[in-house]
Amino acid sequence: MPTLLLSLETSSPVCSVALHRVADATLVGQSELRLDKSHSTHLTVLIEQLLANTGHQLSDLAAIAVSDGPGSYTGLRIGGAAAKGLCFALDIPLIAISTLRALAAQVAAGTASPENFLYCPMLDARRMEVYAALYTHDGEEVLAPTPLLLEADTLAEQLARHPVLFFGHGATKFQALLGEHPQAGFLTGIEPSAVSVGALAVAAYHRQEFQNVAYYEPFYLKEVYTTTPKGK
Repeated sequence: MPTLLLSLETSSPVCSVALHRVADATLVGQSELRLDKSHSTHLTVLIEQLLANTGHQLSDLAAIAVSDGPGSYTGLRIGGAAAKGLCFALDIPLIAISTLRALAAQVAAGTASPENFLYCPMLDARRMEVYAALYTHDGEEVLAPTPLLLEADTLAEQLARHPVLFFGHGATKFQALLGEHPQAGFLTGIEPSAVSVGALAVAAYHRQEFQNVAYYEPFYLKEVYTTTPKGK
């Protein structure tokens, strides 16, 4: 009987995969590669190696979870395509987990007295824009994922009422604008991880919150812009 959930995180330059037991969310194993633009060539290799290293095979998978976005357009497409392909081949359900919510849960899990803070993951969206959201320590959404144009008074209302922890590779830009603020804390080195995606996905699995595999698309948050190459 399939007993494992495989999670994929490809929304950032970090490509990571993880295995959890669906019975109790125990982490079985994880693997990641911090090599930019490596997802298309290394994701399936990471999956194969993780299964082999933990003594499992594809038939042991009960579901696939994927980081849903927002994040890198290319990375999200690669993760979504891989997850859909595996779900079709194995005839198992697909679970999509918000990249920002998973990142917030990751930080809250490692924070002392987590109930004292709001959690604001920020992913770089170029120039002075970020993809951001606000969550409580138990994952309640205070501000839905949105593209934020950063200014000195961004989130001023929330900061006036609650201490807020900011993290993710977009938070540095906001720290430079905001400066010293008694209610703001900035954390460094926080990257999206398949481990936090998988932990949330196990709960979603038991609630049977599954995606339509045929029609699933990542949550890009913004339209994908393409340009026509200039003629020589």
